Amino acid sequence: MDTPRTMNDTGHYPYQTGIDAYGKGGFRFAGMSHRGSLLCLPTGMHAWAPSTPADITLDSLSLVFAAAENIDVLLIGLGPDVAGFPKALREALRERQIIVEAIGTGGAVRTYNVLLAEERAVAAALLAVDTVR
Repeated sequence: MDTPRTMNDTGHYPYQTGIDAYGKGGFRFAGMSHRGSLLCLPTGMHAWAPSTPADITLDSLSLVFAAAENIDVLLIGLGPDVAGFPKALREALRERQIIVEAIGTGGAVRTYNVLLAEERAVAAALLAVDTVR
């Protein structure tokens, strides 16, 4: 049996790609398995430290802000349930002309895949979930 590939030691895969599966605390994409949360950006797929909506901050979104000129829509997967998303973060992203949609991780993954397939300037900040709904 083949062992799934993983991102490099820095937690980065250099290409933006669709997500094949999510759940069990991680994501599958590009024939690889990643445990933990994930940022999907024009600069590639990045391991992401937040594990709860409260962990999402200006600092944790620094890679999003760095890539802002190449992002029109940011999908934020808030985990298994929809939670509040801080107004200050939403406004900081809007100042950079990024539309924000904060929803459950499952919906964010599905919408991200559709927009990416349409070649839209999309990014996603996805909290890992254990179970798929």
